[in-house]
Order: sequence, then structure tokens, then C-alpha cells
Amino acid sequence: MAEDLYARYMKAAAACRAHGATCSGCSPGARCETGQRLEADFVRLQDAYLKQQKKKR
Repeated sequence: MAEDLYARYMKAAAACRAHGATCSGCSPGARCETGQRLEADFVRLQDAYLKQQKKKR
């Protein structure tokens, strides 16, 4: 399961970066609706992954 969560976390990070690189409505200080959703997904998965890693230690 850890690999699955990690893979989803990395995929969300890549999607967030790709969107930010091509969207004219996104900037470092503000995101469009899609950018906000992608960033929220990334943050949620990052938190879950880091929480899982802390449990392993």
C-alpha cells in the first residue's frame, strides 16, 4: 500500500506542476479553480504519505 500511496502522491505533485506551468490563470500567490483542486489533492496525499512514514518510525 505504501507504494500505491507514494505513487498517487507523486502523480498529484506532477499534475500540480504541469498545470501551473501551462495555466495562465495560476500564479504563485493565486490558483484558478482547477489549480486549487489539484493543489488540494496534492496536499491531502502529501499529508497522508508523511503521516504513514511517521508511523513506520
